[in-house]
Amino acid sequence: NSGVVCLLRPLLLDVVPSIRQTTALALGRLADYDVELAEAVVKAGILPQLICSLPEENRYYKKTAAFVLRAVAKHSPQLAQAVVQCGALEMLVICLEDFDPGVKEGASWAFGYIARHNAELSQAVVDAGAVPLLVLCIQEPEIALKRIAASTLSDISKHSPELAQTVVDAGAIAYLAQMIPNPDAKLKRQVLSALSQIAKHSVDLAELVVEAEIFPVALTCLKDSDEYVKKNGATLIREIAKHTPELSQLIVNSGGVAAVIDCIGSCRGTVRLPGIMTLGYVAAHSENLSMAVIVSKGIPPLCVCLIEEHEDHIKAAAAWALGQIGRHTAEHARHVAVANVLPTLLDIFVDTRSSEDLKMKASRSKALKNILQKCTYLPALEPLLHEAPPSILKHIIGQFSKVLPHDSKARRLFVTTGGLKKVQEIKAEPGSLLQEYINTINNCYPEEIVR
Repeated sequence: NSGVVCLLRPLLLDVVPSIRQTTALALGRLADYDVELAEAVVKAGILPQLICSLPEENRYYKKTAAFVLRAVAKHSPQLAQAVVQCGALEMLVICLEDFDPGVKEGASWAFGYIARHNAELSQAVVDAGAVPLLVLCIQEPEIALKRIAASTLSDISKHSPELAQTVVDAGAIAYLAQMIPNPDAKLKRQVLSALSQIAKHSVDLAELVVEAEIFPVALTCLKDSDEYVKKNGATLIREIAKHTPELSQLIVNSGGVAAVIDCIGSCRGTVRLPGIMTLGYVAAHSENLSMAVIVSKGIPPLCVCLIEEHEDHIKAAAAWALGQIGRHTAEHARHVAVANVLPTLLDIFVDTRSSEDLKMKASRSKALKNILQKCTYLPALEPLLHEAPPSILKHIIGQFSKVLPHDSKARRLFVTTGGLKKVQEIKAEPGSLLQEYINTINNCYPEEIVR
């Protein structure tokens, strides 16, 4: 408000190097503080002046200049675009080639803050020639530089298959994969994130990541003491599993499903989410893969998530995953039903506090319906008869109408437990599917019992 930004501007061209550098630092801290100050710095025409003499400056100034660019670019795509338009990318590339690791680190960081906003800005970073230099940076001995460079490669890769491909073409995968066992947790987080962002786009990219022999070493990350390493490790496995049955099978064969199940059991909250999704993706591909999840005891921890978690989107993911496991055959559905999942899904559906998305996933949409349409295990269906709302009830009655005509023991039980009585109380539209189901059930019994 006192017009300091305009007073600082001429000092960037002062003859004394330490004044230039201190001025840049002051501007960087102002711009870092919030969007409005960053915009004030851009409007005052600071950026062109900041970078005009950059190649001749010492390493301290270069580091500080990179900090200013990063501080402006981080706030919004528009401000990052302003940084690009003033010719900063060419200067940052010069900094990436500097001998001083601190200067490289500052430049990597600035590139990351520009690239993370959108595909166009990310493409500008690629076009400036930054990617091969960033791949060199992850091979440097300094841990801090490795971390930032890996993070920036992740930010570049995330937007599109084409951008991820440029990172792959620069040879990044092999170097990233080698760093998975590194003891530094923060580096591991960034490395796993970068590999996930590459693998997520397509089958081909996921296969390239797998071919770098990330299994079984990536599975050790699921046991890491650092929550973010766990989460990013599970995310990497999820991004590979979702593409094809073959890639999911490879994860199963390397012990990945068991490791993910342990991971879900050992943590809480959003850290669980990628693991839950992984089990859903693996199970969705085929009957055999779904059975692999069942055999590895994947159902109980998913049930625990349904009951324990407070966040609706985590419950929704668990409901979805259970639906994917149970939807294949009567055998699959029985495994899910025996774990007492159905009443829990029904409670969520009936609960007025559940968000719409969660109700969708727990009920109609997928989970409950998927499992019910395959479930012929009547003891699990019986309790639901008395609780279910009409939209769910028709699926339950439908399953009874499939099983009862062929199973005399089940017919007897259905009378003694009050199931048949309940069926008589249901009001169905004449000619509806529900009425057909009810008629089929009633036809299994002598008329006087029905009466």
